Amino acid sequence: MAASPANLNTNAYLRNLMKETVVSGIRSTGRLHLGNFFGAMQNFVRMQHEYNCFFFIADYHSLTTHPVPSDLHENVKQVLVEYLACGLNPESATIYIQSDLPETAELYLLLNMNAYVGELERVTSFKEKIRKQPENINAGLLTYPTLMAADILIHRGTKVPVGKDQEQHLEMSRTFGNRFNRMYRCELFPEPVAFNFGTQLVKIPGLDGSGKMGKSEGENNAVFLSDTPEDIRRKVMRAVTDSGPVSPNQEKPEAIKNIFALMDAVSEKETLKFFEEKYNDMSIRYGDMKKQLAEDMIRFTGPIREKIGELSRDEATLHRIARRGAEKARESASSTLSEARHAIGIRHF
Repeated sequence: MAASPANLNTNAYLRNLMKETVVSGIRSTGRLHLGNFFGAMQNFVRMQHEYNCFFFIADYHSLTTHPVPSDLHENVKQVLVEYLACGLNPESATIYIQSDLPETAELYLLLNMNAYVGELERVTSFKEKIRKQPENINAGLLTYPTLMAADILIHRGTKVPVGKDQEQHLEMSRTFGNRFNRMYRCELFPEPVAFNFGTQLVKIPGLDGSGKMGKSEGENNAVFLSDTPEDIRRKVMRAVTDSGPVSPNQEKPEAIKNIFALMDAVSEKETLKFFEEKYNDMSIRYGDMKKQLAEDMIRFTGPIREKIGELSRDEATLHRIARRGAEKARESASSTLSEARHAIGIRHF
């Protein structure tokens, strides 16, 4: 006798309860680039088959930069499309938009009642924002760690894929969860830990010669997953290099290390070895190397770019996936919030 859809959903839910919960999100501030792919998406795709995964699009977080409504909507859609194009499967993981989960906003409020201004002002990322954008120091920037904690704790997440720049925020998530448990004499929130399968996270450098690839560094610093072949060639050919080595086996300067790191990520091993040998015997021509790198990037991003194009035109599928993701996320979040309210004493009548 075949199982009913209801039984199948119940069985899937029970199986997920037996798995550890992974929670992570990406801010909806623009298109995803190769750094996002190697630093996050590649691991997300693997995690969805082994853990109870919640991957969200962090549109609340993006409000700290005051996007106009049309940009916010398009950016959310773009990240959803690119999540799917990179291989996230809504049948394997819960994929949802942060603002579709009102429980997150309420838990954020509850956690903020016991988050102190002094500890929030000491957060490294907040101090950097003060320096970089002194004209826009809003309360959302100050309480960013509290909202991140709410994102994780609303699903009682135990594993969080984060980079080095987010480790302090994760530590604060543990602090806020433990403080709640202690104050209200409960054991509601587990301690989330950083997680990347025990492997070194791949850091993808930008094309400007220093630092990592990022949206905030400008369009020409990053190769986006949706970039056209022409865009990729133009950007890569403008990548920073130098005049070349002046002695055999010379140590590479930072900008040249970056070019080789990019090639290591997207090219065949034989290709990388060829240009390593050319560099070491001082016969390297950076123009040839960048042409090869551009073509390898075009080949690597091709399948993703094609899926992005297809999905972008399928509004009905995107709507269905977003709605189903919100429903699945609320199944998890509503239970957590109910217990949090009960622990506090918000159950008057």
